[in-house]
Amino acid sequence: MMRALVTGGAGFVGRRMCNALLARGDEVVCVDPIAPRTGGLDPQNWPMFDPRDYEKFTFVRKDCRSYFARSHESFDVVFHLAAMVGGRLMIDYEPLAVAEDLAVDAMYWRWAETAKPGKTVYFSSSAAYPIHLQRPDGYRLLKEDDIDFAETLGMPDMTYGWAKLTGEYLGKLAHERYGMKSVVYRPFSGFGEDQDLTYPFPAITKRIFELTGPEMFVWGSGRQMRDFVHIDDCIRCVLETMDQVDDGSAINISSGRLTSFIELAQLILQSVGKTASITTQSDKPEGVFARGGDTALQEKLGFQPRIGLTEGIDRMVRHLDRMNLAKVG
Repeated sequence: MMRALVTGGAGFVGRRMCNALLARGDEVVCVDPIAPRTGGLDPQNWPMFDPRDYEKFTFVRKDCRSYFARSHESFDVVFHLAAMVGGRLMIDYEPLAVAEDLAVDAMYWRWAETAKPGKTVYFSSSAAYPIHLQRPDGYRLLKEDDIDFAETLGMPDMTYGWAKLTGEYLGKLAHERYGMKSVVYRPFSGFGEDQDLTYPFPAITKRIFELTGPEMFVWGSGRQMRDFVHIDDCIRCVLETMDQVDDGSAINISSGRLTSFIELAQLILQSVGKTASITTQSDKPEGVFARGGDTALQEKLGFQPRIGLTEGIDRMVRHLDRMNLAKVG
């Protein structure tokens, strides 16, 4: 059993992390202000489980920066997930709001210097990777060493990518200068049943689930591709590999498979049992063309995803079915 702090723990990834830790008997302190547009939910409204059923769960409704300023509690591990990110619209159209993550991470690492947690698990993002490796004329699966702080860094994806790059670099300095143990994870397109509708996977699924006409739409060209990984696999990857890295190095969480949004919509239509023409919306943002992660390091560390995209879609559709029945009832 260990004592864990989960910052941003009321968000999509944080809730699943809290669930996994509590289920195995760990003590969990979850800190989250439930900020608008972050997907954070009050614990009484967590859709997949009720954390209040566990005696070892403590919820602190507070911005983690305020928490860091006043707390010097001891933790075996900190899962630092706190971040301002609300899907593609926020990344593209509110870059200065997203840049607030720089302040969050700076305060975290200063706090860690004093509080000395046994280990930091820092959630970065695939947005940290250079965008020149994700273009139509030259994309490939992204490898962990495509980011090398000793060499010239490529341009990441907007302020969110820059913030995550900076957080990673601070973690490396924390290890090299202060001996702090840490590991970085770069999740690709995580998805799951209770994900906020500002993200494309649940938004597209819900549109198709509720579709009554002959046409549905996807943003951008629809040809843009992502590497979808179910949230349960994301959490399992972290818990199964985190003890193997202490020097602040990064690990992808990816499937190595690229799926376009048109293909995703077709798979969801098939799962729901509907037919429709797919219309693209060029006036909507689509981000980079192709973002997929190399899986070699994950496999070397003993991890492989178990939940394929088709099964993940079916889970989402069943979840929407249950929600619809609950509303009717």
